[in-house]
Amino acid sequence: MKIQLRFFASVREKLGLSEETLTLPAEITTVGGVRAYLQSRGGLWAEVLADDRALRMAFAHVMCDAETPISEGGEVAFFPPVTGG
Repeated sequence: MKIQLRFFASVREKLGLSEETLTLPAEITTVGGVRAYLQSRGGLWAEVLADDRALRMAFAHVMCDAETPISEGGEVAFFPPVTGG
């Protein structure tokens, strides 16, 4: 499954990346699964997206939780709880 990733505010700054197109293994079907998959890259990815970090997530421009299912061509976004203009 191919999805679009978006990173905002301090998440974007720490990763040095604002967006990425990603092809996921078939077993990843939720937003939480995407987060875990990105954490498995290790290093900075594991640190910035760690489970103990407060992060907001959205799928298809709608705030969501880790159990939200994803679909082909969808957009998953990660950002801190408070973002500025």
